[in-house]
Amino acid sequence: MLRLLTDENFNEDILRGLRRRLSEPDFLSVRDAGLGGRPDSFLLSWAVQENRAILTHDQKTLTKNAEELVAKGKAMAGVIFVPQSLAIGYAINDL
Repeated sequence: MLRLLTDENFNEDILRGLRRRLSEPDFLSVRDAGLGGRPDSFLLSWAVQENRAILTHDQKTLTKNAEELVAKGKAMAGVIFVPQSLAIGYAINDL
């Protein structure tokens, strides 16, 4: 099962759609984990420890920080980028 950490501003409609389609979704939001306002580097480290990929709309900073970790050979649990411009139904289907 894919374990996900959803970034602070991830679209709740997409998550609701995924919950309807998956029998046992394993999503944890940054807020529910008590990580709200933490820098991306912290979230990426936390996600590795908890074995969770991060689901985000933030291509500008989060994906850049993830790429830097990979370039340095550091552990990274994964980042799934979903463009905000992608229609909700397509995002759900793609995920």
